[in-house]
Amino acid sequence: MPSLLAVAAHPDDEALTFGGVLAQHAESGARTAVVTATWAPGTHRAEELADAVGILGAGEPRLLGYADHRVPDSSTGPRLCDVPMDRVVEDIVQHIRSFQPEVVVTHDAYGGLTGHPDHRQAHRAVVLAVTAAGLEHLYPQAGAPWQPAALYTATHPHSAVADLGPLLTRVNKSVLSVPDELVDVAVDVSPWLDTKMAAILAHRSQVERERPLPGILARLPEPERDRIIGTEYFTRLHAKPVPSSAAALTA
Repeated sequence: MPSLLAVAAHPDDEALTFGGVLAQHAESGARTAVVTATWAPGTHRAEELADAVGILGAGEPRLLGYADHRVPDSSTGPRLCDVPMDRVVEDIVQHIRSFQPEVVVTHDAYGGLTGHPDHRQAHRAVVLAVTAAGLEHLYPQAGAPWQPAALYTATHPHSAVADLGPLLTRVNKSVLSVPDELVDVAVDVSPWLDTKMAAILAHRSQVERERPLPGILARLPEPERDRIIGTEYFTRLHAKPVPSSAAALTA
């Protein structure tokens, strides 16, 4: 399996959104890592993140340290959505170049099912960073150029939200799914469900609350929960370069 770098907006996103593929890749012996855009080191959410990332076999957390859009005291720094995009892109480029992943995964353009503004901002920054990381004259201070082979964004097809959608609308959350034909890869992560769920439960402060998804999942019967988190869906945005002999654009 290829080396994998996941870039997420908040602590718990890594487990909820890519926990299965992170566990799958780690079990295969592939290098994995997680970059998290918000919450500062030393906060309770950062401590929970360290536990979750350890369970997933992804090493130590890599925190950008910006503040959560809805929790200003999550960092002494600015909120992620208030930071100039160029600064966030450079932060992510530095992690891409230092870790040198073959594959990068992040949120989709909607910002996942609920459309959180931090998720959307992370998506925009990662799309730019994956391209910039391979260009030697962009952010030279961030390390030697490295070009990942592919960028995948985690998403949800319309056909896969029948169980989760009503649970989210019940707590006044959005359900932003995409047409099924926009999904390029559906990964059956059922062999790694125990690991994925353990990582979700490591976010204890979220499990204790009613509205966050970790709390919703923790209270579900196991069969229903497993249906919801047993498949992870992705759209591929960056393909490998076309042969140098190509003479026309192709789809």
